[in-house]
Amino acid sequence: MANEEKEKSLNFIEEIVENDLSSGKHKSILTRFPPEPNGYLHIGHAKSICLNFGLAESYGGKTNLRFDDTNPVTEDTEYVDSIKEDVKWLGFNWASEHYASDYFDTLHEYAEKLINLGLAYVDDSNSEELAAQKGTPTTPGTNSPFRDRSIEENLTLFREMRDGKHAEGSKALRAKIDMASTNMLMRDPIIYRIKFAKHHRTGDKWCIYPMYDLAHGQSDSIEQITHSVCTLEFVPHRELYDWFIEKLEIFPSKQYEFARLNLGYTLMSKRKLRLLVEENHVNGWDDPRMPTISGLRRRGYTPKSIRDFCDRIGIAKRDNMIDASLLEFFIKDHLNKISSRVMAVTDPLKVTITNFPEGQTEDCEIDNNPEDENSGSRMVPFDREIFIEKSDFLEEAPKKYFRLKPGGVVRLKGAYIIQCDDIIKDENGEVIELKCSFIENSKSGQDTSGVKCKGVIHWVSQKNNVPLELRVYDRLFKEEDVAGYDGDFRDILNENSLEVLKAYGEPSLKDATLEDKFQFIRKGYYVLDKDSTADKIIFNQTVGMRDSWKKK
Repeated sequence: MANEEKEKSLNFIEEIVENDLSSGKHKSILTRFPPEPNGYLHIGHAKSICLNFGLAESYGGKTNLRFDDTNPVTEDTEYVDSIKEDVKWLGFNWASEHYASDYFDTLHEYAEKLINLGLAYVDDSNSEELAAQKGTPTTPGTNSPFRDRSIEENLTLFREMRDGKHAEGSKALRAKIDMASTNMLMRDPIIYRIKFAKHHRTGDKWCIYPMYDLAHGQSDSIEQITHSVCTLEFVPHRELYDWFIEKLEIFPSKQYEFARLNLGYTLMSKRKLRLLVEENHVNGWDDPRMPTISGLRRRGYTPKSIRDFCDRIGIAKRDNMIDASLLEFFIKDHLNKISSRVMAVTDPLKVTITNFPEGQTEDCEIDNNPEDENSGSRMVPFDREIFIEKSDFLEEAPKKYFRLKPGGVVRLKGAYIIQCDDIIKDENGEVIELKCSFIENSKSGQDTSGVKCKGVIHWVSQKNNVPLELRVYDRLFKEEDVAGYDGDFRDILNENSLEVLKAYGEPSLKDATLEDKFQFIRKGYYVLDKDSTADKIIFNQTVGMRDSWKKK
């Protein structure tokens, strides 16, 4: 049974699983996550991963990881490795690792069995002729002139295909079903084609490869998957999968469909994402603007935030658009609990504290995370000359402005209260420096000055800081419904999706690791980028403090 502490109602797939277990239809459940190794996984795949592995976890079952590697032209071991890394990073472990290519011999036997049953034939039609034979959704198809070849001739031709005696594209094996079916996929679909391509696992052993619809459903059956969970676009395929199971008399794996994830301003097509990479619109599959799991990881998203997001959006039977701000909500919520608060200044204004001794440095103790009492504290050097943000000073400030203004006071985070005594301007009248004084006995944690101060601003020492490059990301596309856009999806790429800023950070940031999470005070959440070096420290903004996805 599912965890009884679960307060939310069961989704429709969980209800099916519970009924199957309670009725004795299955003693235990076995699910699978079956990606094609032709690209990196994206946030939509994360939903499927969480569902398949989550079902098994909830009901004491197991999940297989299976690579549907039936197209050697588009597949690569790089994608296999990245997929395994992503699944592990999300926190899941598979019971067994399989490949559709493990079953090529069995699938070949299935094809010959269909031929022997008179349910498959070798077709010499070219692609244009095949398309014409298919008909349309409103008109039936027409039979191929090769449909009535004898079983013996079909076996001979199919084995010749296997032996490499026929050119690529010259022949294909089709299932013999019904050219008048209202389901276009049942109109004698191709189940084997000739491809003289080296496979990433089987090498040159095969020059014929099963089509996805034969390999996918039958691999589920071979592994005896009890609940084959996939997205709604596979609804029309279910009839074909069931036909294969019936005719081949094999384990009746059952398919169930759920709505895929549609996230605003986000692309969910591996093929189109690959184009973005190949055409250099982004800097690789793990570019932090990409919706890939590796891109989200590089940007600073956590496994928990993605799993919580997938849990919240739930499993539905109808497609709907999810607001991108919901994903940001979950990462903010998690990072708020685990991130160290640090200071960085992006638009510096020099402040000289005139009554602080020249050449003297004083350590200020600052809590790492007020949300976590066990997070400890660190020392930040404070001295006579510091940087604050230009936006934290207004020469003509409104009455309820609580940052720095002429004659006003403000607290420096973790340090002293300072008062603005004088303003230095350049020849253009721009403020370039503030002369301030600190209030005696006003240091944070030991303030006995009695001075009332409502505002707190961040700062860094001018002398003791670390130069940083900050990469700030916006949505990759300018239209919310990318999949529904009529034109070329590349036309709606956001040319302002990446902003690079120079900043000055407190010295502790030079020891940051890729695993560390930071909140740059009043700026957003940041994580060290993998391209960072000792000479060039680079941080990616995971998410800003405000809702950056709010519609204008």
